[in-house]
This record gives sequence, C-alpha cells and structure tokens, in this order.
Amino acid sequence: MISVHRSEDRYWGGEPDAGIETRHALSFGPFYDPDNLRFGPVLACNEERLAPGAGFDEHPHSHTEIVTWVVEGELTHRDSAGHSTVVRAGDLAHLSAAAGVRHVERNDGDAPLTFLQMWLAPLESGGAPSYRVVPGFADATPYALPEAGAKLHVRRLTGGGRTALPDAARLYVHVVRGRVEVDGEELGPGDAARITGAEGLEAVAAVGEGEGAEMVVWELAD
Repeated sequence: MISVHRSEDRYWGGEPDAGIETRHALSFGPFYDPDNLRFGPVLACNEERLAPGAGFDEHPHSHTEIVTWVVEGELTHRDSAGHSTVVRAGDLAHLSAAAGVRHVERNDGDAPLTFLQMWLAPLESGGAPSYRVVPGFADATPYALPEAGAKLHVRRLTGGGRTALPDAARLYVHVVRGRVEVDGEELGPGDAARITGAEGLEAVAAVGEGEGAEMVVWELAD
C-alpha cells in the first residue's frame, strides 16, 4: 500500500524573521495531527532552510537518532560531547542523542543552506551520545542505522533513469529534487510516499531536458 503526502500539505514552521524556514512532514512541535505522528520509527522529516548567519542555538535531545542530509550550503554542528564540524552538500551526518546531548546547528557560511533532517526512534533507550559524518555519501552504499532498525538510501537519477527500491516492511521515500514515479504515483520536490509491504517497486525519473531527480529512501524493518 502506498500513501502519498504532498509538499504543499506540510506544516510551515521556523522563524522566517530570523532567517529560518522549516517544513514539517509529520507532527512536530506546535503542529499536532493524531493521524500523522510517525511512520514506523520515523518521527520527523523536516526540510530546513537557513539564511547566512541563521541557526538553532544550543538545545537538548535525548533518545532520538537524528540523521541530516545536506542539500546545499554548509551546516556547522557543535555539541556537548565535544564534536565540532562542518557538514557540506552531499554529506550525511548522524547524531545519536542516546541518554542526552545538547547541540548547535548554524549556517556560518555566506550562501543559503538547505538540509533535510530526519528523526527516528531507537529500539532501545539510553547509552552514550555519538556523532558521525559520512562525506560525499554515495548512492550505492546504504547507511545502516541498526539503532532504529533502518537503512537510509540516497538515489540520484538522470532523466528517464530508474532504480529498484528495497523490498521492506515499510519504505519512506522523500523527493529532494526533480520528479519521479513510484508505483504509478508521480512525486515532485518535497513530496513523500509512505509504503507498506514494499516488494518489486522501482522509481523512474521524469524524461525531459534538464530532468533528473534526487531522493532519500528509508528502508524500515517495521
């Protein structure tokens, strides 16, 4: 079964006057929809846009796996466990909040920053926080997140290109750029498909001059 959620139906948040624009795909903060709380372990899928100099001051997290995909620009990360780094476009970052951590996320660069941040519920709570960056995350290598029973795939397609999607109990597909068709449904930028009982599916990018697509796909065990 496939359920399509359109970009325009996302909740708009953030602080535009402070250079922060956020689009929430699931219930988050002041936005509460009892029918849209989570999908399997996926708790949040937030598209964040930060103007130069904008960002999120130090704030706490716990018992959450936070995975960030930088679309454009540079994200500065600092946390209470001593990690300090710049995550660039095409890089993947994973913060395991575990029993508790505080961090700062900012756009300290001169260009606009866009990133997709996804929160997943861990299978077990507690433990020590950790942080990891995978530079230049490759299409062909999924990022395993055993803490949440999940794997993340990034797929980039040229116009008319196609890719098989993993067979899984659940798939969460979010289109970052371009247009793709999945199981007869056309998805554009910001659209998402939540699929249960995925088997034998593929994504096909639209055909046309300048066409191509980029999407993130969560392969979920439950």
